[in-house]
Amino acid sequence: MSTSKTVRKVEVLSPVPADIDIANSVEPFHISEIAKDLNLSPKYYDLYGKYKAKVLLSVLDELEGSGDGYYVVVGGITPTPLGEGKSTTTVGLCQALGAFLDKKVVTCLRQPSQGPTFGIKGGAAGGGYSQVIPMDEFNLHLTGDIHAITAANNLLAAAIDTRIFHESTQSDKALLNRLCPPNKEGKRNFNDIMFRRLKKLGISKTKPEELTPQEVKKFARLDIDPTSITWRRVMDVNDRFLRKIAIGQGPEEKGMVRETGFDISVASEIMAVLALTTSLADMRERLGKMVIGNSKAGDPVTADDLGVGGALTVLMKDAINPTLMQTLEGTPVLVHAGPFANIAHGNSSIVADKIALKLAGPGGFVVTEAGFGSDIGTEKFMNIKCRYSSLTPQCAVIVATIRALKMHGGGPEVTAGKPLDRAYTTENVSLVEAGCVNLARHISNTKAYGVNVVVAVNMFATDSEAELNAVRNSALAAGAYDAVVCTHHAHGGKGAVDLGIAVQKACENVTQPLKFLYPLDISIKEKIEAIARSYGASGVEYSEQAEKQIEMYSRQGFSGLPICMAKTQYSFSHNAAEKGAPTGFSLPIRDVRASIGAGFIYPLVGTMSTMPGLPTRPCFYDIDLDTATGKVIGLS
Repeated sequence: MSTSKTVRKVEVLSPVPADIDIANSVEPFHISEIAKDLNLSPKYYDLYGKYKAKVLLSVLDELEGSGDGYYVVVGGITPTPLGEGKSTTTVGLCQALGAFLDKKVVTCLRQPSQGPTFGIKGGAAGGGYSQVIPMDEFNLHLTGDIHAITAANNLLAAAIDTRIFHESTQSDKALLNRLCPPNKEGKRNFNDIMFRRLKKLGISKTKPEELTPQEVKKFARLDIDPTSITWRRVMDVNDRFLRKIAIGQGPEEKGMVRETGFDISVASEIMAVLALTTSLADMRERLGKMVIGNSKAGDPVTADDLGVGGALTVLMKDAINPTLMQTLEGTPVLVHAGPFANIAHGNSSIVADKIALKLAGPGGFVVTEAGFGSDIGTEKFMNIKCRYSSLTPQCAVIVATIRALKMHGGGPEVTAGKPLDRAYTTENVSLVEAGCVNLARHISNTKAYGVNVVVAVNMFATDSEAELNAVRNSALAAGAYDAVVCTHHAHGGKGAVDLGIAVQKACENVTQPLKFLYPLDISIKEKIEAIARSYGASGVEYSEQAEKQIEMYSRQGFSGLPICMAKTQYSFSHNAAEKGAPTGFSLPIRDVRASIGAGFIYPLVGTMSTMPGLPTRPCFYDIDLDTATGKVIGLS
């Protein structure tokens, strides 16, 4: 047993109580105790109450010469409505490593959006006896990072429409005079952000009065094409009625009406920037490079062209610092960023992982989770996140359940709120074996990156020994390093000790360097096709719109970016109903868009909703406050 004073022995109950009841049953350690256990000096974190702290990026300078821990990514089989327990497994594995195997370990997780928390899915703190606590703070405001993203995103949205409005009513000279007002001495000057635009335009002059009329026009007039604007407003609530709106209908806007809409905050490119940035200076550059649309001449217009890149960075200056929390059993957690796993890359931040790897140190472990199935989250972890971070994972965990594999094997449809069919609660080895084709493809795809693959089978009470053995045998036959049955939901870290041992061995015995699925110097289409082949597709079909966008992004110089495929999470293919491991299909690319600041091109396979809606009975029905104790009740 670890001698660390922050390890908490939790008494488990059966049946397992509600998640929020378990979370409320223990008093978290003061976060300074968690920091102390990591040898994290108080000068490198700011307290946010008793149980949360922002870890400052300056700790990376302090630890620059020290070695890294082992790096583990947790993905899953193709998700089903039954739920596979990926976050729970991530937390349970870390509790096993830290509280039972005496390893230094840090969990790195995304921050949940309030949309799912109050909507249909609930929170994302794990579950049962494998959770991040305080669970209510984790799932709600945390330290305000998503609110900062919302503010920054909407400042940029306001800047876009305001600029179009002012350009429509002023001459070139009047625009220049207002952009560069006279100082106290009556002289006009460019400020720092304006020099960025002048450099982009190839203008080397340093005074506004030196510009020729043609240069005044180029500098002062962005001439944004309203039909090309891709930047939308955001809020962190599932509000379907804001998906499409008309703005500018007030009389003061002089008829400048256009259609736009809202996305959920975590779908903002600023969230993807936060997750992929490597430093404050890098974040400043990425925010400034975000493209909001094109000029009428077809040139990309950026946040820096609008003069707002610096202000966006100011709004995000605290959000760049990861938040330190703890698991139920007292192991440390870094919570940071929460990008969508299909429109964006669905992984927590590079800076949190880098800090965690230094704090864990040689022989320690950092376990991070990738969104959705391995075809989406782990693929993007490798090809996008690891490219920008230059970090190399040693092990990838793939989470599976007997019930989900039965569904991939052709089991009956599952409908939320309706009792499970007997096929899922009674032994059916042949159905499990049929579904293991899905697991096998995830294993072979993930193994191709050069990491060792460990399968974690989340066990339910209805699973039989024969079914569990079938999964283990199929996993090993498909090339997994090991396959382990886990009971961490019911037993906490103790239920994932075998998984922890398997992961440790997998990390210690990795023999290959990290291999990417594609090089960056091939064309956009060749990269798309490499990913499509990993899904099992025999080819790719591009719509006329997709062809047009690929041609434009190539002409604008963006073809060297990695690809972030926006595809349904429920199938390897574009058809959510296609379970198992489909092959021979043609993948349709409906449209292609770009997150230039974040640093990726994202093709749209089918229709992706960036603003979820609320169900008839949202989770908020159950959420309330116990006014006597001040504790949140009903979160799941």
